[in-house]
Amino acid sequence: MNILILRNEAEIGQVLGDLFCALAREKKNAVLGLATGSTPLPSYRRMISRYKAGDVSFKDVITFNLDEYCGLPADHKNSYRTFMRQELFEQIDILHKNTHFLDGNTNDERAESERFRRLIENAGGIDLQLLGIGRNGHIGFNEPSDAFTQEAYRTALTESTIAANSVYFDDCPMPRYAMTMGVGSILRAKRIVLVATGEAKAEAVKAMLEGEVTPGCPASALQNHPNTTVYLDPAAAALLSV
Repeated sequence: MNILILRNEAEIGQVLGDLFCALAREKKNAVLGLATGSTPLPSYRRMISRYKAGDVSFKDVITFNLDEYCGLPADHKNSYRTFMRQELFEQIDILHKNTHFLDGNTNDERAESERFRRLIENAGGIDLQLLGIGRNGHIGFNEPSDAFTQEAYRTALTESTIAANSVYFDDCPMPRYAMTMGVGSILRAKRIVLVATGEAKAEAVKAMLEGEVTPGCPASALQNHPNTTVYLDPAAAALLSV
């Protein structure tokens, strides 16, 4: 993996936002794998700024989101569909039909997993996948476990993940389950970029980059991906030996 340490999350957001814009300009129907939460926001704001300046169009871009909560209506204010609509899609020219999400309310997990896999395959695969990392080393909602996951599946969220995300649920209990792309499907992306900032992520970053490849730290699987770049600020990189 390539490791880049930049000054702060704003600088990382600018670099990654420009990277996504460059891909959209180079390949009109680029396939982007997107994430939610606070980590990608600086990148999305850079993409919006570049679009509004007339530098780039996302009209033909196709997107796939990593995960979605189970048990929330699609239009709930805390659903990831709503997040993406508010934080990115409504502020650029991407077409609604080109944005894809897992159905967290499916009654047939296997059929939904296969549907999502085929959509990605038919789009030509994900050109550039954006990831964050949880404090326990999760990517997407792939929590530490005894085996690496493969295709999308329904997963129980750990207490640490619930604690980290429950701040956003002020009017209802946070869901205990989510649908997420599996580690295997994430690793099929042609290029991966992962962002980690702040000292709270330092231990997970060290385990990901310097520990053994183990499903106990799902992000460590990225060591086996041929084209992954990890973007860190100094606090997140503080425990690295090099």
